[in-house]
Amino acid sequence: MNQETTNAPGTPGTAASPDPARPASAVKTQTATFGAGCFWGVEETYRTFRGVVSTRVGYAGGKTEKPSYKDVCRGDTSHAEVVEVTFDPAKVSYQDLVDLFFKLHDPTQVNRQGPDYGTQYRTVIFYHSPEQRATAEATIRRLTDAGKFKRPIATKVEPAPTFWVAEDDHQQYFLTRGIPNTCHIVE
Repeated sequence: MNQETTNAPGTPGTAASPDPARPASAVKTQTATFGAGCFWGVEETYRTFRGVVSTRVGYAGGKTEKPSYKDVCRGDTSHAEVVEVTFDPAKVSYQDLVDLFFKLHDPTQVNRQGPDYGTQYRTVIFYHSPEQRATAEATIRRLTDAGKFKRPIATKVEPAPTFWVAEDDHQQYFLTRGIPNTCHIVE
C-alpha cells in the first residue's frame, strides 16, 4: 500500500527538482494525508512547508462516493476534510510532517476545531504505509508521555481510504484569494 511514485516530466504531480543535479524525473515522492479541521488553513500550511511538492484538499474516511463540499458539510457522509500532501522524503521526513500536524491544530478536540464542529473536522492521520502508521502512533505516545496536552489526544490513526478531491474553488483557497492563512496557527 506504499504510495511512493516516480513522476515523469509532463505528468500530473511532476516534481520540479530544486537540485539541478537531480532532474525532476528522478524525484521520488510519497503521500501523506491529514485531517486537522478546516482544510483551507491546513493545506496552506503544508503547501508552504519545505520539501512539500504539492497539496490537494479533499474528503476521506466516509461512506459516500464522490462527495461534494455541501454533502460533507451536511454531516451525513462521515468524511473528514483532509489534505493530501505529496512530499520529497529526501527533503522532508514524514516525522516532520506529523510534528507539524500536531502543532497546527488542537488534537484533543473531538469532531471540531475552534468554531467548526462536526465529524468532517475530526483529527485524523490516514497512513499510506506501515512505517507511516508506526511514526504517527509513536508520535502520539511521545506527546502523551511528555504531557504536551492537558486533555487526551483524540487523533485517530487509520489506513488511507479513497481520497476524493474537493472542488476547484477549495484548492489553495488562501493563495488564490490573496488572503493570509487565518485558520491555523503553528506554535
